Amino acid sequence: MQHPPAASRFYMYAILGAYEIVSQNNTNVSPLSKLLKGYFTARISGDQKKYDYRIAAVYSILETGKRMLPSGFMLQDKQDQFIATLKLNKISAAVIEQSIAVANLISADIVTYAKSDGYGNLSANHRYTPLKGEGYWYPTPPAYMEAVEPNWKIMRTMIIDSCNQFPPALPTVFSKDSSSTFYGMAKEVYEISKNLTPEQLHIASFWDCNPFVVGTSGHMAIGFKKISPGGHWMNIAGIAAKKARLDFDKAVVHHAVVSLTLIDAFISCWDEKYRSNRISPETYINKYIDLKWQPILQTPPFPEYTSGHSVISTASAEVLSYLLGDHFALTDDSEIIFEIPARTFQSFRQAAAEAAISRLYGGIHFRDAIENGQEEGRCLG
Repeated sequence: MQHPPAASRFYMYAILGAYEIVSQNNTNVSPLSKLLKGYFTARISGDQKKYDYRIAAVYSILETGKRMLPSGFMLQDKQDQFIATLKLNKISAAVIEQSIAVANLISADIVTYAKSDGYGNLSANHRYTPLKGEGYWYPTPPAYMEAVEPNWKIMRTMIIDSCNQFPPALPTVFSKDSSSTFYGMAKEVYEISKNLTPEQLHIASFWDCNPFVVGTSGHMAIGFKKISPGGHWMNIAGIAAKKARLDFDKAVVHHAVVSLTLIDAFISCWDEKYRSNRISPETYINKYIDLKWQPILQTPPFPEYTSGHSVISTASAEVLSYLLGDHFALTDDSEIIFEIPARTFQSFRQAAAEAAISRLYGGIHFRDAIENGQEEGRCLG
């Protein structure tokens, strides 16, 4: 299981090798060395007729994942299946062999580049301890999981200048006074959760995207794996590429640009989360409004402000709108695997707006975390 920020990191590095291979075979695609900080790669040498750059690009995605993911060894079967398919399509052994060699060359450069992004230093930082005092985030039931990636802001940004280049507006001041704005936001979450329509319930579950969900049965805790928010938007990029009938090169470029957007959006959002360190609706409502209240969605294990889905969804939608247009309609079936019906949107921005408001319906974010998160994502996108 990969938490949302880390998942976005793996998506990005996996696709960047494919992007680099495409760029070395298409002069209209800028090389990564012109886009990313401190990136250098080997030039692919030899007669290009001896390898197929599309085969190399696809293989590099699997190879990078195999080298970087904790469960990467499982991708060997995918590579074997891919090679078997190539052979069935009468691709010569020489072309396959040379294409794999190119993929391995670029993948090795990507992995080397990844080692300098700060990820290896995260565990060397002090273990996170929740701040004492009212108004601060604290682990929530049922698993009371530790805070996820409190030091994620040290990660190297890919396109934006720094983790705090796009700081959101200041969060609403904490208060337990029933006449305060903050109490009013909590009451809104509480009241909405008790009066959700079937459509709002569907929206909440469709955009849940929580890979941390834990269920309990007696003394046993059961974990449920779900798609991450970044994974959901990578899949939307794929759905859009297929509908738009993008050629191979453009499809790779679009996936790469969305992946770069996601990693920077998570770094930006996580920087704010652990600066404001704000209490979750569940903790606040249980303490000041209703001891027995539970949100529709399970509260994720990190501070509440800003809403991660609001930031990364809005940023992704801005980029996809730039690439494919403001009114690109699509049907998103990303959650079918979890038996959640598909939803149709008239634009990427409509999808992102629904992802953002789903956090209010689900009971896991206050309104200002959603709306200010959207503005943060819009600026970043």
